[in-house]
Amino acid sequence: MASQSVSEAIEHIVLFKVKDEAEPSKVKAWLDALNGFRYNSKQDLKAYTIHPRHDSAVKDHGLHIVEDIMAFDWVAPDLRLAVTPKPKPGSAVRVSFFKLKEEEEEDVKKSEILGVLKETKDGLLLGQQKQISEMSYGENFSPERSRGYSLAYLAVFPGPTELEDSNEELGKLKHKFKDFVESEVVVDFLIPSSV
Repeated sequence: MASQSVSEAIEHIVLFKVKDEAEPSKVKAWLDALNGFRYNSKQDLKAYTIHPRHDSAVKDHGLHIVEDIMAFDWVAPDLRLAVTPKPKPGSAVRVSFFKLKEEEEEDVKKSEILGVLKETKDGLLLGQQKQISEMSYGENFSPERSRGYSLAYLAVFPGPTELEDSNEELGKLKHKFKDFVESEVVVDFLIPSSV
């Protein structure tokens, strides 16, 4: 078995469209059943998807309350943390997914976009990007579940004010590769404060 570097982890992000009539308590029970797994390799993620606990959560809870699903998985390069970014209560999170224009030289476009995201993360590590507290990015390795979106990033902010304040800076970042992107899905959310 090959050992995996501590500086690498798997990001597994799933977007769910919950049915309007779904009871909040059932949604919470379903999410509680799904949470709690950590992935340090593609093999870990594969094992999770066939694990009886995951299978039960999907069949017993999810199928009845979910209208639509989109999943995205990437190997987080150069992660300086022991695990993937774990937002603190009160943090704000932005996840952006990019679908590239279908043209030749797709690998060149991906490399350029990933390079811009790496520069942004490097700036974070050097203290140049003060609004983002943690960041991960990568190329999807589960295309069958991602609706054609092939690149993504996840950025954690200390709070909603920092997220709002970063919109101009993130707009400049995306401007660098806007000619390559057909569409983008952006999801912003807050981590509930401790009760």
